[in-house]
Amino acid sequence: MRAVAKATGVSLAGLYHYFDSKEKMLFLIQFRTFSALHQNLIEKLHGVVEPEEQLRVMIRAHLGYFAANMDALKVCSHELDTLSGSAYEQTRDIRKEYYALTRSIIDRLLDAHAPSASLNRHVLTMSLFGTLNWLYRWYDPAGGPSVATVANQIASQFLHGIYHLADTADGAAAYTRGLPPDAAQSP
Repeated sequence: MRAVAKATGVSLAGLYHYFDSKEKMLFLIQFRTFSALHQNLIEKLHGVVEPEEQLRVMIRAHLGYFAANMDALKVCSHELDTLSGSAYEQTRDIRKEYYALTRSIIDRLLDAHAPSASLNRHVLTMSLFGTLNWLYRWYDPAGGPSVATVANQIASQFLHGIYHLADTADGAAAYTRGLPPDAAQSP
């Protein structure tokens, strides 16, 4: 709370006037961030039918939001497990909705372009989020390539990887050897 007060130029007492606790502040940042991501994606997907384009829309929307709100990405990445009780449950629920929407895009993509691929769809979804949520560690919106350029490259790399694995004779089976039996199964 002291760091936030200092960064915002508000006294610690003034900050506590607006937030009862650090957890309340972290909850509001995370809940509003995930709610905005989810609602924005729903709006941007309206009328987009092709799953490949839906994936590109998701990636552009996610990166665009976080390029403009880099501090929120840091909080969501590092403070996720600091919430408890109702604050945790509400944040978990909106995160699950956002995950489910993204996962449904990946499901449609695979069903349309690689229906027989034995790829673990949860792993694909989480690896996409891992790529997107690490953005704050290396991307500088002021001095790097545009958000659209980064989003297009990430989408192309992700799609190329899926299509390559789907085209491989053994599908993803070659990539799951050596993993525990439950790790190779789709949830």
